[in-house]
Amino acid sequence: MLTIIGKRWSALCAAAAGLLLLCASPAIAQSAPGSAPQGEVIATASGKVEGFIRNGALEFRGIPYAAPVSGEARWSLPQPAAPWAGVLPAMHFGGACPQAARYGLTERSDEENCLTLNISRPVFAAATPRPVLVWIHGGAFVGGAASLYRLDRLARDADAVVVSINYRLGVFGFMAPPAGTSGAGHVLGLEDQRLAMRWIKANIAAFGGDPENITLAGESAGAASVCMQLQAPEQTKGLFHRAIIQSGACGTPLRTLAQAEAFAAKVAKEAGCSDLACLKAIAPQALIAAGARAASGELLAFAPFTGNPTVPLATLDALQSGQVLRVPVLNGFTRDEMRLYVGYDVQGGAKITPETYPAAVRAIYGDKTDKVLARYPLKAGERPAETLGSLMTDFMPGLGITHCLMLESGRLLSAHVPVFQWEYADRTAPVRGVSIPISPEPGFNLGAVHSAELNALFPNFSNTSAMSAPDLAPASQALADVIVATWAAFLRGNPTPQQWPATRPGAVMRFEPGAIRPVDAWGEYKCDFWRSEYPAFFGQSAKETK
Repeated sequence: MLTIIGKRWSALCAAAAGLLLLCASPAIAQSAPGSAPQGEVIATASGKVEGFIRNGALEFRGIPYAAPVSGEARWSLPQPAAPWAGVLPAMHFGGACPQAARYGLTERSDEENCLTLNISRPVFAAATPRPVLVWIHGGAFVGGAASLYRLDRLARDADAVVVSINYRLGVFGFMAPPAGTSGAGHVLGLEDQRLAMRWIKANIAAFGGDPENITLAGESAGAASVCMQLQAPEQTKGLFHRAIIQSGACGTPLRTLAQAEAFAAKVAKEAGCSDLACLKAIAPQALIAAGARAASGELLAFAPFTGNPTVPLATLDALQSGQVLRVPVLNGFTRDEMRLYVGYDVQGGAKITPETYPAAVRAIYGDKTDKVLARYPLKAGERPAETLGSLMTDFMPGLGITHCLMLESGRLLSAHVPVFQWEYADRTAPVRGVSIPISPEPGFNLGAVHSAELNALFPNFSNTSAMSAPDLAPASQALADVIVATWAAFLRGNPTPQQWPATRPGAVMRFEPGAIRPVDAWGEYKCDFWRSEYPAFFGQSAKETK
């Protein structure tokens, strides 16, 4: 078995040779075949946990890292979990944090005491500590869960210890907490993440991980969470040593604390609550529904807010002033991010035709519509939903999952830390049943949409606890193997600026089947145009971007 693992690693490094990666062989212990444990008991500072072998990895699920946060503890700052006696059988995921079902795909949960984490590592012990990857799930800050992601692939193929965490969502984690709670003035979802990181830092060595080599990674809202942790260097120094930002712009404008508190008052009014006792007693789904009414369809109504102890500075101010944790960053996104949301709209009954295309553009870009249509005309034979999705992907005001704002994040960060940029561009990988419901048929090519890359990293990711997405086709799987090898190299301190061709702020390494190459993404996605039209969303001091 060890020979097979070694050959597989060599093959992945050979496949990635065009990227000039420095693929050092992972340290694999010389255990005899058949000596793998059927379970292992590990002592943490909180108590003993017993892991189980699944999918060729040793896994520990549902480990509590925080005390309960329900009832009178609702909106409290997270506190460490009380130690337990005996051995905790860590074989089941903890419940997802409270959320409503969304998009006809994601699942409802009412479990407030949800602050747990999961750990996966190769079955065999290693001669030296393994790098650690901590995964923060996405879900627009109102949905998602650590339990949706199979960690075994990254653990085995990257030879790493991989951890996923739950954190409070929506009205419980990203609404400004009411006065009279210990969490008032803080962003509790981010504080949960920090407590989890402190638990990991203190305990991961017992699982064979290196507490001095931790990479914090996330996608979508998870990527934005990584941004927020980077932008609070005094609070997070030493908790992680590298960062992977996948589909999230670190400079997205966010509410201030005062604005977030005004929004929270609106939520309380919608809930029919005039005092703290009512807010603490109301059922989770009733409070979530009140939050949805207050949000009025705003996609990022529950994004983090700034100007508080959790996130001290406004996002662009932090990036431009260099108030960021000085760690290397892998900055990634997908080629067709926003086609996902156009697909949701079409599945919901929206009609995007050549006749309605200009009106759809005007609804987003207002008085700039004529200039935008001149740059993004609907050409003969094009499907208007695809054109609209590509336009929205390049730039939308204030939305942090658009190309030019994510590239701007990379540009601003690169003034202070090493930044490596990549784009997932596999337009043949499955999307229906992964990022969007299988039916109804959207009727246009979705492409490499927002979250489409997750199935390359976490097998069978379907945005549901069933993990039921189809396996990747051979060409997509071969590309996924190279992506995992690239992430594995980054976890180990490679690539370096000398070894990664796409070092300029506007350049990215595009990953698509059969063609991995650097491209000028800043130019391709018309970012100079968008910067000139919407300067407030970009940094004040422009650098060379081509």
